[in-house]
Formats: sequence, C-alpha cells, structure tokens
Amino acid sequence: MELISAKNLYKEYKLGEVSQRALDDLNFKIEPASFLSFVGPSGSGKTTLLNLIGCLDVPSGGSLTVAGADVLKLDRKERAAFRGRHMGFIFQDFNLIPVLTVYENIEYPLILVQNVPSEERRRRVLSLLESVGMMAHKGKYPDQISGGQKQRVAIARALVTAPELVLADEPTANLDSKTAYMIIDLMKAMKEKSGTAFIFSTHDQKIVGAADIIYSLEDGKIVGRKEMKKHGSI
Repeated sequence: MELISAKNLYKEYKLGEVSQRALDDLNFKIEPASFLSFVGPSGSGKTTLLNLIGCLDVPSGGSLTVAGADVLKLDRKERAAFRGRHMGFIFQDFNLIPVLTVYENIEYPLILVQNVPSEERRRRVLSLLESVGMMAHKGKYPDQISGGQKQRVAIARALVTAPELVLADEPTANLDSKTAYMIIDLMKAMKEKSGTAFIFSTHDQKIVGAADIIYSLEDGKIVGRKEMKKHGSI
C-alpha cells in the first residue's frame, strides 16, 4: 500500500475575481520509507505541495490519500490530530522554541499531541538525543548551539512521535556545505533505522543527489520523475 497517492490533484488560489492554479493535475504515488525530493524553481509549487501532503492546507480538487486517510474529508481539527499521529516536520529556520532546552524541544510534540507517559517520553527523547549526537547538549538552549546542531535537534523532534512521514522544506538552506552533508547523512541513517519516509522540497543539489526519487515541478505541474539507482547514478 502506498504511503501517499495523488490523482488529478490541484490547488487554486483566488486573486480578486481571478483563480490561479498553484498546482495543476498532479498524479503520483509515494511508497513507505522513501527518501524523495520535489525540486523546481521558485514558484513551481513545491512548498504548496508539501503543505497539502502535510495537511497544513487543503486541496481544491482531485484526490489525495496520506497514510490511508482521504485528506479532503478531514476537517481542521481532524487534520491537526492526523499530523500529530503520522507526521514530523523539519524547517529551514529550525523553528525551535527559544525558551525550551534541547531536551524540552524534542519532548514538546509528545506533550502537545500525544498522551505519552513521562517515562516513555524520557526514553524516546534520550534515545533520539543519542542518535543525533546531541546528548551532551541536552540542557542547552537554542541560542547556545550552532545551526547544524539546531537542525539535529529539529530532526530528533520530527522523529520523536515515531511518524510514518517527515516533511522537510529546504532543511539545509541555512547550513554550510560540510554541515549540510552531515545533516543529509543523518537523515538517511534515521530513515534506514526507523523506516520513516523523508520528503523534501528543495533547491539544494546536495539533497537532490541523495534522494532515491526526484520529482521535478514547473508552473505547478510535474514535468519529470527520476528514480536513482543504489550506486547513485540515474
């Protein structure tokens, strides 16, 4: 069973009396445990598509199924609960809460969206701190750690609810090349360990080169799909 399936999917925005399609007639399927990138120029619809998959916005028409749920049939409250159960998010600006420690930032989704006992929360957070190499910094605040360390914390936070899917919008945009490669390797390793699918919206060729599948978008349409062989060539 596919993790995500889109059929004739489209998204329209109204500008006064004029309707404009940000996404137009998209058809694709994404398997569980994918490492996949949507690529394209600014304005091609990448972020809009990620927002639809992430239930942060709703399609105008067509069909979109994510983790077995028909997204168009979910109301606002149901979409929020669905995100909490099935998804994690990674952002280019990290979006860590400045008044919470590294440990507390990772723990926060468990408190916010899941009724997880404190001992289980502690077990999950400590396990992920170890996995992303941030155990020594668990008591620090976001302004006391580097950009690469912040993104490691963001990855741990995205994975703490054990989601089927992590959506990442330009996650390496604010990182230098060496740190970006380290973050990509970490996400790959976490995907292999947990079986979580990672879906990216990106311009970054470093992420594009690491993806197993690449969808190209232009003017709201899918104009290409490439499946990468294991040795890295197309």
